[in-house]
Amino acid sequence: MEREEPPANGGGSSESPEPPAAPPPAPRNGFCQDESAEHDPSTISVPDDRAEQRTCLICGDRATGLHYGIISCEGCKGFFKRSICNKRVYRCSRDKNCVMSRKQRNRCQYCRLLKCLQMGMNRKAIREDGMPGGRNKSIGPVQISEEEIERIMSGQEFEEEANHWSNNGDSDHSSPGNGVSESNQPSPVSTLSSRSVELNGFTAFREQYIGTPVPPHYQYIPHLFSYSAHSPLLPPQARSLDPQSHSLIHQLVSAEDLEPLGTPMLIEDGYKVTQAELFALLCRLADELLFRQIAWIKKLPFFCELSIKDYTCLLSSTWQELILLSSLTVYSKHIFGDLADVTSKYSPSDEELHRFSEEGMEVMERLIYLYRKFNQLKVSNEEYACMKAINFLNQDIRGLANASQLEQLNKRYWYICQDFTEYKYPHQPNRFPDLMMCLPEIRYIAGKMVNVPLEQLPLLFKAVLHSCKTSGSKE
Repeated sequence: MEREEPPANGGGSSESPEPPAAPPPAPRNGFCQDESAEHDPSTISVPDDRAEQRTCLICGDRATGLHYGIISCEGCKGFFKRSICNKRVYRCSRDKNCVMSRKQRNRCQYCRLLKCLQMGMNRKAIREDGMPGGRNKSIGPVQISEEEIERIMSGQEFEEEANHWSNNGDSDHSSPGNGVSESNQPSPVSTLSSRSVELNGFTAFREQYIGTPVPPHYQYIPHLFSYSAHSPLLPPQARSLDPQSHSLIHQLVSAEDLEPLGTPMLIEDGYKVTQAELFALLCRLADELLFRQIAWIKKLPFFCELSIKDYTCLLSSTWQELILLSSLTVYSKHIFGDLADVTSKYSPSDEELHRFSEEGMEVMERLIYLYRKFNQLKVSNEEYACMKAINFLNQDIRGLANASQLEQLNKRYWYICQDFTEYKYPHQPNRFPDLMMCLPEIRYIAGKMVNVPLEQLPLLFKAVLHSCKTSGSKE
């Protein structure tokens, strides 16, 4: 293991070597010094018996835990923190696609910071005073738009933040990109105000509704999965699945009811479905899916570890997310098959089309995008079961009696899911980050759906199912 020295303060196109991967030096007085993971609530150490199996998502070095939202080594953790705290602006002397590895990561600071942001490191989790102790303890990466990444890399974002706080006073720590908003839902990660004119009215919606190619404004939806393909992780190696992971995943899958949905959807040929009938059908489907979630809880391998109060709090806060996740994955053939056939027999009026809200338009776009992403990933039952457990075990929900216990359970299934994907899909090194970055999008969409008027839900589902079924038939 090479020994690295901390870089000197200031910018530049090259960097002095960094602290050794383990153990890191104790924090010194002053700002932006590396802190040990055990003293920093925003970092989570990897258990010793599993540490050798983890690699940093930035450079491929041995990872020491979850740092600012992603699995990384101490070197990349410290580099990211110093870069954000000191508002560094780097330059790449090549073409901004330098390879990141343990030995080459110091050659280009620009590409290293760029990959930190692309892989989901959360800059809002760093305390503004640079001292140990993160501001955001939520587990998992964050997604930001390509425009915001460019503003950070160019230094424009730092200037805008300085102007904002000078005009508005202290931060309330609920700005976009902070991961979780006041309503326990991930905050929007890109400004959507620029779409208000484009999406206002019947024309933009009709273009999506009739199945034409995606309009230009679609590109402004955050691209959660645009990871760099030219800087892969370590080459895949043959490995076995940890016995404990295998056992817990089997228990999670056994807890699921994977049988086809029982809600009848038989419609006579030529019958025209009304708005009220389609709404009633959606309610029956939601009831069946919710009942399955309640039955699922009682079969969880950790059911006896949590209190009834916490289970009630978790279910009341996440049931919409669980239903949405299951509808887009294990029940997708039923939802995007039988239900799509029913919605095709429903014809919205011109008034319904004109009154379709901005919230409905945004939810429609994000649902279509997420469906295509899940369809591309072809999520297995094992991955779905892990993602569902991780999303359910959300320690940031208010009113929990034992948030620390939930955090430990969340970490357990986070590592189990990573263990499984690395074992099952060794040639897809970005698969696990891709899966995890779907969860904040699920939460955001579920939170936005609450604001869609109930009478617009039939039209929303018709538009989403029609578009997804049309795009699916072309693939």
